[in-house]
Amino acid sequence: MTSITSVELNYLVFRYLQESGFTHAAFSLGYEAGINKCTIDGNLIPPGALITFVQKGLQYLEMEANLSNNDVEMDEDFSFLQPLDIITKDVNQLRQMIKEKRKNIQKDRDKDRDKDKEVDPEHEGERGRVREKERQEREKERENEREKSESNKEREKLPEELAGRDMIMDQEDKEDAVKHEENGTAVVGPEPMDIATTSTLASQEACEIPSSDVTILEGHTSEVCACAWSPTGSLLASGSGDSTARIWTIADGLCKSGAQNSPLNVLVLKHVKGRTNEKSKDVTTLDWNGEGTLLATGSYDGQARIWTTNGELRTTLSKHKGPIFSLKWNKKGDCLLTGSCDKTAIVWDVKAEEWKQQFEFHTGPTLDVDWRNNVSFATSSTDHMIYVCKIGEILPIKTFAGHQGEVNCVKWDPTGSLLASCSDDITAKIWCVKQDRYVHDLREHSKEIYAIRWSPTGPGTNNPNQQLILASASFDSTVKLWDVELGKLLHSLNGHRDPVYSVAFSPNGEYLASGSLDKSMHIWSLKEGKIVKTYTGNGGIFEVSWNKEGDKIAACFANNTLCVLDFRM
Repeated sequence: MTSITSVELNYLVFRYLQESGFTHAAFSLGYEAGINKCTIDGNLIPPGALITFVQKGLQYLEMEANLSNNDVEMDEDFSFLQPLDIITKDVNQLRQMIKEKRKNIQKDRDKDRDKDKEVDPEHEGERGRVREKERQEREKERENEREKSESNKEREKLPEELAGRDMIMDQEDKEDAVKHEENGTAVVGPEPMDIATTSTLASQEACEIPSSDVTILEGHTSEVCACAWSPTGSLLASGSGDSTARIWTIADGLCKSGAQNSPLNVLVLKHVKGRTNEKSKDVTTLDWNGEGTLLATGSYDGQARIWTTNGELRTTLSKHKGPIFSLKWNKKGDCLLTGSCDKTAIVWDVKAEEWKQQFEFHTGPTLDVDWRNNVSFATSSTDHMIYVCKIGEILPIKTFAGHQGEVNCVKWDPTGSLLASCSDDITAKIWCVKQDRYVHDLREHSKEIYAIRWSPTGPGTNNPNQQLILASASFDSTVKLWDVELGKLLHSLNGHRDPVYSVAFSPNGEYLASGSLDKSMHIWSLKEGKIVKTYTGNGGIFEVSWNKEGDKIAACFANNTLCVLDFRM
């Protein structure tokens, strides 16, 4: 009999976590299980392999339970079982359940036959109609049960990057319930995330970005998890699970439709020599310096690297003992800040090419870091804590405690006076350095919040007369916009069907781009709170990014590609 090894099972679980968007859990498992040392060629494993594997097992048990030679009539209906029964009961118990089901069906049939014998001839026609109606209703019930079971199976056969979204599988059922009630007497409006109404879909189709305004960038051989435009030029950087980052030169003006992958406009920044299928060199994060002359990349191998715009490796920074999850240049460009799975953050002196100070306050992996100014910054972690640190200080200058789950993201507002954070505890919070407790507790999402971004508006920005807004992106498929002063919800942007991983404001602060695992990117008008443009690709979207002019948007996909979209209203 074929068996599966623990190494193979670990790899399948690792891939499932990655594809489902549980990035931190995937990193932790990969780190502890030594996935980077396993000999499995990841390119040979299809997306959604674990789900398919489990589904096949359930189907096998279902077949085994039904195909008993004891007392089964060949013309009997195949009896569908609930997945939970299949998992929790052995084959003999399942066979007994099926036997009981069939006995009950036979009893019903026998009763019908007995009724037939008792029927008074003058009422026979009427009773016949009643019996026929009862039979049809029973058939209908059986058919509904069968269809429900089939639809459950269909939803469990998930495509590539959506392999793990079982947490929102009941959404279709909710939509069906709403439709059924509309047909009856009670009409209940859709829940915020259930936006697939005909009018919404029609409006999305109307504002679909034409393929002539899209350039597809091909070349990566694994999912593209990060992208960022240079702040000064037409260079776009991307980081991938294929152990490379790439710098693409994007021509000014309108996009040329089709793929753009000639060697003339892309530089490949290899993080490992030769060919490899190891996951230890995944490029997890990247950031340009303020002048757009240097690109920093963070990798699963725990090293930060600094590259020139010519693709030349200038510096390798080694001290972390685990994957780097986040890295940022300070505004001055003389320091690089990195946060790692090893629970620490390090400030690097870029000119001296050495570490300046290591901050060891967290008790869990450091998930995000963000500079407040050139010398102080915030860090967040799986330990639920946020620390504000300063170069030269041994202890944190501020500690923010209040989240009840992993803190996925921290971001300072444009003036550095307010800090926003978001967490797996389903809340976003706004903090002020002058207070110990949060200023606002934002609680309108229904699932984990993965990303937050401040608008480039208000004091200290190029758009000082516009209101400062905070955007939050969640696994509940929505993006929410918040009034920062009042801590109130301004808009709930309900256009996606799956977790939203990334949001980005346009440089003029008038539009917001959102990218989701549902393969779509929406561009929203902040004034109207509605979709003005949309694009659907062939994979889940991990990050979206505007160029400095605000006329192009990049999106990176789970199907190994990037797209550059022309934006004009």
